[in-house]
Amino acid sequence: MYDLVILGAGPGGLSAGLYAGRARLNTLIIEKGGIGGQIAATDSIENYPGSLVGDHESGVSLTARMKEQAQNFGCELKIGTAVDVDFSSHPKTITLSDGEVIESKGVIIATGASPRKLNVPGEKEYTGKGVSYCATCDANFFEDFEVVVVGGGNSAIEEAIYLAKFARKVTILVRRDVLRCDAVVKEEADETENLEILYNTSIKEIQGDPFVNKLILIDNVTKEERELLADEDDGLMGVFVFVGTDPQSKIFEGKVEMTENGNIVTDQLMRTNVPLVYAIGDVRDTPLRQVVTAASDGAIAAVTIEKELKSVK
Repeated sequence: MYDLVILGAGPGGLSAGLYAGRARLNTLIIEKGGIGGQIAATDSIENYPGSLVGDHESGVSLTARMKEQAQNFGCELKIGTAVDVDFSSHPKTITLSDGEVIESKGVIIATGASPRKLNVPGEKEYTGKGVSYCATCDANFFEDFEVVVVGGGNSAIEEAIYLAKFARKVTILVRRDVLRCDAVVKEEADETENLEILYNTSIKEIQGDPFVNKLILIDNVTKEERELLADEDDGLMGVFVFVGTDPQSKIFEGKVEMTENGNIVTDQLMRTNVPLVYAIGDVRDTPLRQVVTAASDGAIAAVTIEKELKSVK
């Protein structure tokens, strides 16, 4: 039986693993996919404290070091998918997709979030055929082509700027009349020559044959519709969607308190309403979702559980 099981190996989970390992807790991190969570898909990180000015820090490189730190202090890592949990008794149990049941005195939920979909006709059909949710993963496929970015927050504009290094032209569709990104990011976008912003504009439908070659756009003010076609010589275009995230919390429904949106409710020590169950990072109800806040959450949760486990036999 483990002292602590951490579900998720993003910055929050890895930070928790580091602190738990240093506290000599028998700790296991379970990750269903790639190490690093959402930030692993980010090409450049400029707002994480400690990076030197001018240094190129990617999500992959940053979280790779976090993983190494956690493992150096004895934290165990396992690839697997949790399909059920039982927090009602001691010990807590986590059931994996292969049937394995893991027991632990305490659990930290660090399952993060996944990209939110537009839920428009054609989106699902053309995912992987022009529709993408990861600029770092797919930018090179659209070198010298035209691409569309949907979203007006920091992630959308930062990824649009990154895509502009590859694409011939980048068009950003913003459903409101203003961007929601930081001023510094907006300034960089304004200075990017092959980047255009269309405000009050959304996608109504995505079409293609067999790859995306047409978008039906709608003006959110006038309700007027128009077509955006791929360049005739290209025959296709890229559509990158960055409209927020949804918490990965479905298996915890009815097990811990959540908001209407599915974010897990915690106190300032990352404790849920269930003893010895904690939630950190993007999956919890928090005002800011950044690498630095997830890492901070992980440290707080691990230190808290180390103290509270002393009262558990």
